Amino acid sequence: IATDCLCCEAHSVEVFHDPVHGQIELPQLLVKIIDTPQFQRLRSIKQLGGASFVYPGGDHTRFEHSIGVAYLAGELAKALRSRHPKLIDDKDILCVQIAGLCHDLGHGPFSHLFDQMFIPRVLGRQNQWEHEKASQELFDHLVKEYKLEDEIIDEKIRLEKEDLTFIKEMINPTKVQDKWPFEGRGEEKSFLYEIVSNKLSGIDVDKFDYLERDCLHMGLKNTFDFRRFFLFARVCKVDGRNHICLRETEVGNLYDLFYSRYSLHRRVCQHRVTQNVNLMITDAFVKADPILNLSGAISIMEEYTNLTDEVFEKILHSTGPDLQEAREILRNIHKRKLYKFVGEAKVYKTLNPNFDPVRNVFFYRKDAPETGLRILRILRIRQDQVKKNTMSLKNVCCQYISKHLT
Repeated sequence: IATDCLCCEAHSVEVFHDPVHGQIELPQLLVKIIDTPQFQRLRSIKQLGGASFVYPGGDHTRFEHSIGVAYLAGELAKALRSRHPKLIDDKDILCVQIAGLCHDLGHGPFSHLFDQMFIPRVLGRQNQWEHEKASQELFDHLVKEYKLEDEIIDEKIRLEKEDLTFIKEMINPTKVQDKWPFEGRGEEKSFLYEIVSNKLSGIDVDKFDYLERDCLHMGLKNTFDFRRFFLFARVCKVDGRNHICLRETEVGNLYDLFYSRYSLHRRVCQHRVTQNVNLMITDAFVKADPILNLSGAISIMEEYTNLTDEVFEKILHSTGPDLQEAREILRNIHKRKLYKFVGEAKVYKTLNPNFDPVRNVFFYRKDAPETGLRILRILRIRQDQVKKNTMSLKNVCCQYISKHLT
């Protein structure tokens, strides 16, 4: 995709070589953010937590993932502007890129292990802290320390207060209700909030990058092609708001996305040994918390900036008796003396047979690219199977019906 915006002119960009996306260009302001301690800490935070103890290749970090998301966010914004030049300007593209770059600033040691396992254990499950909130707070801290609000990108581009608000809203957007909840951009630019973190459909550039990157490092296959998404993405008005819409023929590609995500989670994130290792690391952190105050760092950004996976090594190589229990747990991980599996309990949940992961995705027809569609899935069961009161997947016929939205 051609770089035709002021923020990406040759004199104002840096080139990175990424193993997933190849040669990528990022504006100088993003490079300035990358060169701060708040962002550099992501070099020491593994993307997949304890999965590297199961998959040796899974030691990539939030650092390269965040750079990849920034790049894809910019590319999708530029692709949309090439089709709708009046809807997106250079400052919008720059803000979207910064949001993509900073969306994971707030991850703690071993990524989701910290906010989904450790924090609930020490602060209680009623605690509402999450890494997206920490990303916003670290971004505020970074902006204040390096005076990014006064940064002049170009004589035509300067970040104002509303732009910084817009960036934080994209990092952790709320679900849009009837009343427009955002202050950074008006309702006519609602589709911009679907690029980095899409709370409506769950389809965003964050997933595009981590699926490609995680599967590459895990040695797994990813059947979803985000490049086709970029080629066919347009902005259409649906229910009074602008949304990112896709060609209706691409619905199968989206199902590939959700299947790839399911497969990645099942084979890597929910792997029995991965969960075992994550539990042991969590136990070690819980025992070390009274001494190292890991949980207290989430409210002090200066301390949180220094909290990374390196705490694992700090505990492992400690010598004092106060960390002995935590140290022994981590040593057992290295010795492969893991917790013994004694059994499992399956929790059954009644699923809606008509549930469809693309139910909140909007599409358009080739002959009517300005009109938004919702694709409904109808399950039709063979009559003979209905009479027998039995049903198998082989006898279920899926039919997709396009319905124009008014």
